[in-house]
Amino acid sequence: MHRSAPRLTRILACAAVPVMLVVAGCSSDSDSGSPDKGKGSASAAPSAQQSTKTVEPAKFAKLPDVCKSISAKTTASLVPKAKAKNGTTANSSDTTSRGGCSWNGLDDKGVKGSQYRWLDVSFYRYESDASLGSGQERAQDNFTKELAKLQATEGAKKLRTTDAPGVGEQSKAVAYELKKTGEDFKYASVVARTGNVLVLLTYNGAGYAGAAAPADKAMMEGALKAAKEAVAAVAAANA
Repeated sequence: MHRSAPRLTRILACAAVPVMLVVAGCSSDSDSGSPDKGKGSASAAPSAQQSTKTVEPAKFAKLPDVCKSISAKTTASLVPKAKAKNGTTANSSDTTSRGGCSWNGLDDKGVKGSQYRWLDVSFYRYESDASLGSGQERAQDNFTKELAKLQATEGAKKLRTTDAPGVGEQSKAVAYELKKTGEDFKYASVVARTGNVLVLLTYNGAGYAGAAAPADKAMMEGALKAAKEAVAAVAAANA
């Protein structure tokens, strides 16, 4: 009888506690921590699965020499009097992931005025990452962002977006006019994706000293020709 008294006292004390607390704190003499341990193991399983998640490998491992990605013949025809015929390389802290090159010049035609042209191309390569997605998916996401930036160009007039067939796996062309240095500049830009690489190309120009502005058609044809060469250079660099 004396031995059972403490047990009886414990049972009566637990009976007076709300049911929810009884379950948590007034269990039997068995190990009350076991259910929690079981739940912990179950919740850890998804994390373990996530850590082993695999993504599609990046299609391209490197970028081409950017200033050679467009042929000398093409750059000479688009920018006749380029200051640097071989192009000017853009600064990059990681040339395996991004790079750029540009050409610009003023073609003085005497009494007929002058024609200014600018051409630039940029490459962005994305690695596959389990937490961010495959390189191809990341390039697709940034394709959408870069296209939106172009379409939101401040001060742009007569802006129009069209398809750019034959330029990579995904491409759009954007044409518009922009007033700069007192002249009407014509712009033709191309956003293209090939695998995990994004290619951004812009070609623009204006007429000075009474010269007529360049034709829209000629500007876009020039931009598309250069963009096709730049996209092809990515595959060639990874052959």
